Amino acid sequence: MVADVREKNMRILFAASEAAPLVKVGGLADVVSSLPDALIGLGHDVRIAIPGYGGINLNRETATSVRDKFEVKLMDRSEAATLRETRLNGKVPLYMIENDQYFGGKEIYTPNDLERFVFFSRAIFEMLHRLDWQPEVVHCHDWHTALLAMWLKKGNYPGAVIFTIHNLAYQGLFDDGFLHRSGLEQDWESHPAGAPKPPLNFLSQGILWADLVTAVSESYAREIVTPERGEGLDPLLRFRQQDLRGITNGIDYAGYNPKTDQYLPVTFDESSLERRLENKLALQAQANLPRNADIPLIGMVQRLDEQKGFDILGEAIDTIFQQTPAQLVILGKGREHYENMLRQLAAQYPQRLGVFIDFSEALARLIYGGADMFLMPSRFEPCGLGQMIAMRYGALPIVRHTGGLIDTVPEITPDLKSGNGFVFHHYTPEALITAVKKGVEAFGHRAAWRSAMRRVMGLDFSWRASALKYDAIYRETLEKKSSEM
Repeated sequence: MVADVREKNMRILFAASEAAPLVKVGGLADVVSSLPDALIGLGHDVRIAIPGYGGINLNRETATSVRDKFEVKLMDRSEAATLRETRLNGKVPLYMIENDQYFGGKEIYTPNDLERFVFFSRAIFEMLHRLDWQPEVVHCHDWHTALLAMWLKKGNYPGAVIFTIHNLAYQGLFDDGFLHRSGLEQDWESHPAGAPKPPLNFLSQGILWADLVTAVSESYAREIVTPERGEGLDPLLRFRQQDLRGITNGIDYAGYNPKTDQYLPVTFDESSLERRLENKLALQAQANLPRNADIPLIGMVQRLDEQKGFDILGEAIDTIFQQTPAQLVILGKGREHYENMLRQLAAQYPQRLGVFIDFSEALARLIYGGADMFLMPSRFEPCGLGQMIAMRYGALPIVRHTGGLIDTVPEITPDLKSGNGFVFHHYTPEALITAVKKGVEAFGHRAAWRSAMRRVMGLDFSWRASALKYDAIYRETLEKKSSEM
C-alpha cells in the first residue's frame, strides 16, 4: 500500500463523530464534510465514517444500502454492528456504523459517550479488515476516534494515521474504573518509548500513536505545547512536537457566498457594496434597533460561554455603549448564566443591543452580511470560522490575538490600507473596549473603510487552500513510512 505514495491520487478515510449537514453540534462537522469535498476536488478518493445515529434524517432521495454486518470484539464480549453506506451531499461516500444500544437514540452525545466511542473506534478498525477498499490514509478527528489511531498503529496498519485536534479542552476523560471495565489497561501501560505516561483520557492516545498530529491552525499548534494552553497534555504534545503541524481550517466558498446567498434580503459582491446597506437596515429592524446606516453595527454569532469571551464582554458593555455610538446584535445560546446576562443587558439598552438566544442560519447570514464589524473576543480559539465568514461578507473583525484568530486576522493599520481587523492582546475588558473604540473610529473614514471591506472580501480562506496543505502532509507521512520499511 505504502509503495504507491508517489501516485497522484490517494485513498483517504475520515473517521469522526460528526459530519454536516447530517450530524452537527460544532465546527468539527463542517471540517469533516468540507475538507473531504476539497480533497476530492484534488483528485483523491475520500470516504467518511461516522456513527449511524438514530436521529440522522436522510432525504427520501438519498439512497442507502447495508454494506455489511459483523461482530465487534470488546474485551470479553462481542457487539453487533451494521455498516450502512450512502453519500454525503450526494457526493462523498459515507459509512455509518449502526448499533441500537449505542447509537439508536436521537442524541449525538450522551453520558455514555466513553463506551459508545470505544465501540465506534473498534468497529471502524474491524471494518477496515472487511472492506475491499483499503485507505492509504486514515484521518482521525478528536477524542472520539483517538483509540482508532492507537489500534491501527499497534496493529501495524501500513498506511498513514493522521490525528487532528479540533479543541484540546475536549479530551474524553475517564477514571481507573472505566479503564478496567473497558479492558484498556494494557493499552495504557503500553506506550511509545520515552513518552510520558498518558493521563486517563482518550485524546492522549491519538496524540501518542498517530504518525502525524495536526491542530486546526498554525498558532493553535504553537500554543498547545505550552502549559498555559496545553490543558494538561502539553508534556505529550512536546514529546510529539516534531510530528505536530498546524493547518488553518477553511470555509465553504460555495455555501458562503454573498453574491448568491438566498438567506440575504439583498445579495452583493465587492463591486456592489452599496447594496449591502439594505442588509444592515434589515438587521437593525429585526433586532428592533434604530435603522440608521451611519450607526456602526457590530455582530456576534457565538456559543455563549467563557471561551468565547462573554465574561469580559459583560464587564465591558456599559463602557462601550457610554463611549461609542455602536449598536450590537448577538446570536447564540449556551450557558444559562450568559443567556440571562444578555437578556438583562438587552432590556437595559433596548436602542443599542439586540439579543437572540437561539441559533438561526438565516439570522446568522444576515449578521455576516449586514453588520459592519464582527466581534470575537475569545479567551482561546483553536481556529474560528466566524471571522472568516464575516470577512467573506465584508464585515471587519474585532478579535483577540489567540489561536486561529492570529493566523486569519492580522492587525489593520491606522490608515486601513493593510491588515484585516482590530486586534487586542490582553484578555481584559479594558483591552476589548479599546479595540471596539478603534473599530468605531475607523468606521467614520468611509472611503478607506470600503476599500478595506473589498480587500478582506477578496482573501482566500477556501477549503482548497487547506486541502493542498493536507495533501502535502499526507504525502510527507506516507513517504516517511515508506523509507522506514
